[in-house]
Amino acid sequence: MLTELRIRDFAIIGELELSFGPGFTVFTGETGAGKSIIIDAVELLLGGRADGTMLRSGAQAAIIEGAFQLDPQRLPEIGALLAQDDLLEDSGTVLLAREIRREGRNICRINGRTVGLTQLKAIGEWLVDVHGQSEHLSLLRVREHLQLLDRFAQTDSLLAEYQTAFRRLQELRRRLTQLQSAAQERARRADLLRYQVNEIESAALREGEPAQLTAEAERLANAEKLAGLALNALAALDQTAGSEENSAIERLGEVAGALLHLGEIDPAMRGPSERAQALAEELGELARLLGGYLEQVQPDPLRLDEVEARLGLISDLTRKYGVDLQAVQAYAAQAQAELDGILTADESLEALQAEQAQLVVRLAAVGHELSGRRRRAAEVLAEQVGAGMAELNMAGAQFAVDIQWQADPEGLPVEGKRVGFGPTGLDAVEFLVAPNAGEGLKPLAKIASGGETSRLMLGLKSVLAQADRRPTLIFDEIDQGIGGRTGGVVGRKLWGLARDHQVLCVTHLPQLAAHGDRHFKVEKSARSGRTLAEVRELQGAERLKELAEMLGDGSAANLHSAEALLQNAAT
Repeated sequence: MLTELRIRDFAIIGELELSFGPGFTVFTGETGAGKSIIIDAVELLLGGRADGTMLRSGAQAAIIEGAFQLDPQRLPEIGALLAQDDLLEDSGTVLLAREIRREGRNICRINGRTVGLTQLKAIGEWLVDVHGQSEHLSLLRVREHLQLLDRFAQTDSLLAEYQTAFRRLQELRRRLTQLQSAAQERARRADLLRYQVNEIESAALREGEPAQLTAEAERLANAEKLAGLALNALAALDQTAGSEENSAIERLGEVAGALLHLGEIDPAMRGPSERAQALAEELGELARLLGGYLEQVQPDPLRLDEVEARLGLISDLTRKYGVDLQAVQAYAAQAQAELDGILTADESLEALQAEQAQLVVRLAAVGHELSGRRRRAAEVLAEQVGAGMAELNMAGAQFAVDIQWQADPEGLPVEGKRVGFGPTGLDAVEFLVAPNAGEGLKPLAKIASGGETSRLMLGLKSVLAQADRRPTLIFDEIDQGIGGRTGGVVGRKLWGLARDHQVLCVTHLPQLAAHGDRHFKVEKSARSGRTLAEVRELQGAERLKELAEMLGDGSAANLHSAEALLQNAAT
């Protein structure tokens, strides 16, 4: 609620500081004294339009400041708005400030920090509803009609159930859109991955295989040369029969035989004899090894082609998938994992589609039930508001709640047709009124502001008191066109409304003013040739005198009537 209001150099207000509390506060005073100027200042504080002509004559800037006490339980939205821009104070108080300069510049502040006008207005809309010549009137904002109806109908749990299902459906649809839009690309990717994995796996690569194949290819490519060298070596070791020269093996055998005889005679030669015998055996082993090698290195063009083809395959795989066989095999594992993911995604697509179908049916059922509850509540609301308007001397006025469904081929299946839906359900809700008998119902948002509309709003607010969470309500010009008897009814309703809200009202009717918990009088005075508006709180005899003067004059009869008004208001 509004706890303090400070105004400086605004219109005919030089310096004004007011403190407010809960309950019903009235402002009275002569016409032109400046009562509505205070309301205008509050509207500017809430983000209303401003220009340099609003400044007090001679002043370069007008400053309006207001302190608001918050109840986070009642207004979680405003707490969230403040928190997202780091404007929330621990004290639970919001300080708004607006400075209007003559050259046209505006400075807006929230809790001491400079903010934009849009941000100030967004916060202000949650703090105060001004009923009069005001764009701040929440009931004139169609987007809020559904919220008010829901709070009146107490749809919290059902709406929460619907919104949970709605958010899940939106999430499913986003996911399905992503999966479906990428379906063709996934299919192409899957084909490529299958080919790559098959290419690598069919190669049956073995660790160390490239080095082995390279060595074999080198031998096969030089087989004739290697065979010739091996043959020459073998011939030197073991000459074929018929040769005039003895082979190395034969000659070494002769040496070994001679040393054997030496060793039999001279024991000192037994060691050399054994060495010669071992060398003869090693030469024989070497000859056998060369014979075997000679068989292996025979030219084999078919095998050489096979080895070179295998090396070519390995080279292609490493060029495409990695620098070595280990990298190629790692790529194959990665490709297989991605392929498995794609196949899983296709399975997920089918599962999501099935869940979506079930959720659409469920959402349609909950949305239909929610709409039915709203329609039943709308009938009760219309009846109660109609009765309230009759009490406010608007017997010919009518009120209705228009609830519409929009056809949508992509909507929810309800009552055999497809109905559009959103985060709040199936319904488009708008309040309709006919202020006077014989006039057709028209959208509330198109009704011109003024005293008649303020009374209409009072009738609505009285019924929607629990549904409307804005802590402060201000009524201006609410008594236009009504008499004293109706003024008393309006006063009682405002006082009743003040049990759940802080209510401020500008009035000319003593029957209404008598119901105020606090009473301020706005007066004009002249100082140094300049007109100033001043405000003071009235109590006791001063308040009684003001009510009597509002009845006509301060005569004894009017003082007696004023006292009766206060007594009646107190009962």
